[in-house]
Amino acid sequence: MADPGEKLPEEVLALIFGHLPLRDRAAASRVCKAWATAATSSAVWHDTSISSELEGMLPPYLFACLDQVHNLRLEYEPSRKSSRRAATELLTVLAKRTPGLRGLRLECCGEKPLFDAGRDILDAVHVVCGAARDLRHLDLRRLPFTLDDALVMQAARGCPELRSLFLDNHALVDSVRPSSVLKLLEACPHLCALGLHLASLSRAVLEALAAPNRSPFALLSLRCSCPEDARASPLPDEAWAALSCRHPRLEVELELEPALPDEVVMRVLQPAVPVAALRLNLCGDSVGPVRFAAHHYAATLRVLEVRASSSIELHAALEELAARCAGLREIHCFCVVRPSVLDAFRAHCPRLRSYTLKLRREPHPWQPTLVR
Repeated sequence: MADPGEKLPEEVLALIFGHLPLRDRAAASRVCKAWATAATSSAVWHDTSISSELEGMLPPYLFACLDQVHNLRLEYEPSRKSSRRAATELLTVLAKRTPGLRGLRLECCGEKPLFDAGRDILDAVHVVCGAARDLRHLDLRRLPFTLDDALVMQAARGCPELRSLFLDNHALVDSVRPSSVLKLLEACPHLCALGLHLASLSRAVLEALAAPNRSPFALLSLRCSCPEDARASPLPDEAWAALSCRHPRLEVELELEPALPDEVVMRVLQPAVPVAALRLNLCGDSVGPVRFAAHHYAATLRVLEVRASSSIELHAALEELAARCAGLREIHCFCVVRPSVLDAFRAHCPRLRSYTLKLRREPHPWQPTLVR
């Protein structure tokens, strides 16, 4: 019987193995020499996604391939000690063998244990940042733990080639001060995408981003949800205008949560902010922000998400926004709307790609409608 590895070239085998779960890759590597060579090639491991299946994996096989990993997405369950231990061990080993690591994205799934600060995982991230000199992308948005100045400073010291850093997670407390962000911008001149809580931003940070010698800046993602965000100093409209002038392709994503009082929401929504995505999940006034977006973000708004109670006033505001925002690509409203709202977006938004506009109550989760 012919060796199964002789039937397909290594490049084809690698393409197939790249789509397999880790357990199946490990099994394939034990079939024959040709399959083992293909299953451990850089083409298979360049972009790697690892979830809770990490538990029970054969460490020798996985660790032997870490040198081939350039971009890693690691998902684990903080409520399970075995999953947390496996993720921490992998990151610790990865930190010792990071010549090719370019991107790291960490995600938590399932429930976070009460009072768990995630210190083990965050310590492992510190170690990785101290060793991965060529790290380009670090995404911590899906970690429900408090991120602090120490982590930002470690990234600034250890990762001068950073292009994107996302710290706008769902933590209840924001411990990243604007002064640390300023040092990060100074240490990482190529940074072009940044995710922060509003409290981590300041006028000085906006001015640093608008500096003449700054590389083109593309994305600023802002989450406004914790008490520190509500107490943050107002950012003047002229600072936003200068930033938009310096980086005309800059897109800002704003996510506003119920913890913000109405007066804070309207303080955040400055006219000169080039808002491309606006996500409103407010317990108070939602109509005012929608009308504000219609009047001031018509040229830049691409995505709008609204979680609010259904009302005649909200319907009218949405219809006005549809008439003004011709470049809108997504609209998702998580309350029942009247038919004229749906008609308005269909008529005035020719670039619309998907929408969630329900005319009657449906079982959750509501699924968007794709525009063909």
